[in-house]
Amino acid sequence: MKLFLKIAYLLAIILLFTGNAFSQKGKVAKANKSFDKYSYIDAREIYLAVVESGYESDEIYKRLGDTYYYNSEYKSALKWYLNLIHEFPNDIEPVYYYRGAQCLKSAEEYEESDNMMKLYYKNGGNKIVVKNFSENPDYLNSIAENIRDFSIDTTSVNSELSDFGPSFYGDKIIFSSSQKDESGKILSWNGLPFLDLYQADMDEKGNLSNITKLDGDINTQYNESSTAITKDGKTLYFTRNNFIEGKQGRDSNKTIRLKLYKATKSGDTFWGNVVELPFNGEEFSVAHPTLSNDENRLYFASDMEGTYGQSDLWYVNILEDYTYGIPVNLGATINTEERETFPFISDKNNLYFASDGHVGLGGLDIFVTNFNDDGSISDNITNLGRPTNSTSDDFGFIMNEENGIGFVSSNRSGDNGSVDDEIYLLNERCTITVEGIVTDIDTGVLIPGAVVSLMDEVNKLVDSAIVGLDASFSFTADCSKQYALRVMKNQYTPKEELVKTPSETGNIMFPISLKLIGCPPNDLGCRLSLEPIYFGFDRFNIDPDAKVELAKILAAMQEYKELNIHIESHTDARGEDLYNELLSEKRAQSTLNWLVDQGIDRNRLSAKGYGEKQLVNECFNGIKCSEEDHQLNRRSMFIIQN
Repeated sequence: MKLFLKIAYLLAIILLFTGNAFSQKGKVAKANKSFDKYSYIDAREIYLAVVESGYESDEIYKRLGDTYYYNSEYKSALKWYLNLIHEFPNDIEPVYYYRGAQCLKSAEEYEESDNMMKLYYKNGGNKIVVKNFSENPDYLNSIAENIRDFSIDTTSVNSELSDFGPSFYGDKIIFSSSQKDESGKILSWNGLPFLDLYQADMDEKGNLSNITKLDGDINTQYNESSTAITKDGKTLYFTRNNFIEGKQGRDSNKTIRLKLYKATKSGDTFWGNVVELPFNGEEFSVAHPTLSNDENRLYFASDMEGTYGQSDLWYVNILEDYTYGIPVNLGATINTEERETFPFISDKNNLYFASDGHVGLGGLDIFVTNFNDDGSISDNITNLGRPTNSTSDDFGFIMNEENGIGFVSSNRSGDNGSVDDEIYLLNERCTITVEGIVTDIDTGVLIPGAVVSLMDEVNKLVDSAIVGLDASFSFTADCSKQYALRVMKNQYTPKEELVKTPSETGNIMFPISLKLIGCPPNDLGCRLSLEPIYFGFDRFNIDPDAKVELAKILAAMQEYKELNIHIESHTDARGEDLYNELLSEKRAQSTLNWLVDQGIDRNRLSAKGYGEKQLVNECFNGIKCSEEDHQLNRRSMFIIQN
């Protein structure tokens, strides 16, 4: 094929100089034949040569864009789709708006992508995809709110070529790779050597080593990839090209399809007795298997009859003696008119899969849902978010949810599509969200302004917050650890509660109630539930919030003419002691003068600054405290005088 195309290319160049337009059309026709057989790389060379010669059409732009799109080179595809949309707006099928939108996501042009999706919808785009998009217009924030907290690192099994599709195999993984086969036959559709199956040892942290090719009859001169292994380690389901008696099988369009096969292990390492599964077909692909936890169902991706889009998720029941039921489509909750592929079922019965039909960050993203009690799929489908997903293709996700170790395949490392496929190690941090509100233990009313601190097992501060008007707090803690919640508020007895976090990621509610300290008879601020009059750092002017509280004092003094007040002003510990004493004196006098300006007789008022002599917390000289903690000491008090 490549030799034929090179000859065709040279012939076209010669004819180009004759100005014969028919030569260009003939060249495009030959490229189309290569394209229709998924020979994207060869077809691309011809399409590019035709465009460089000045021959343009909507068909060429579509095909050129698709040669990049289907090889996951989204940024390169974008150029040709935009040319198509701008130059041939009346000759566009809706799907090209969708592909353009996906490519814009990969370039992180999310606003432009959304605009393109609106054109897709306006021009009659597919119903399921449009529904997913229209029901979640704020999808970027939704994804960010639901992200799974993973660390992500490359693995040692990655080669310079394509590595993807891991599956667990006891204390090993099996994966697909074109490494070590540089002398092998070249796949024309993506320019890579054919794929084989390898295994690697995996330690308790997920690190991989000791890469070896699977022994036996599984690997051939064609493609093998994506596997599922029974728990006893004796039966292996895997994907392979349509390969019959040493030759590749082709469909009616001469396209090589994918099929599922089963192999069994004899001895310690030899995989043999390779059998094609009976629900394969010559006119469609079946690939990427995973087993249910009870191993009674085999799930896979296929574009067989009944598929909603480019590929859907299906399952078959595994019957006695390894016979199989009729394939069942998982339905429109999961499947869209685009690609759903690479399913994986975890030990906790969660279904992970890759899709570009559900709203995501660009390319294929990883999503998760769970099974209902009757075996049906839940309506709750969640995008795993970053860092698992990227603007490129992310697929082939597997996860041990007991220890939080998993792997994902992605071509995020470059712009060369599947050439850049690599396997990444994921480690999920088990976290607990500790939430609650602070209330009065006697009245149940909210207590805004309380200082809530989360301390670890050695009494080290993890996080701290001053609760707002809703008196709520929220901290992130690690699983299976002991913490203390410490709560402080003026006029209330401080409180500390021990918190033991559970072993699985989730939320726990931990409300805190405080006991009001009885007000001293001469503390007008306490009796009026007055919020402290805070001052800015190194400042003594009355700000708007302080005026609201002073208005309460003003109203009391206007109502009770016999009421005389002594104003106390305090600073935090920062700065020189003498300076702070002078600053607090200015604050006290500033407070007094404000009341006088509002009409209160000066003879009814006195004021004194105490500097840092009466701190309300432990923020002494040399102690590192937050700005919020320091602010608690910058206050004014109002004492009733006899």
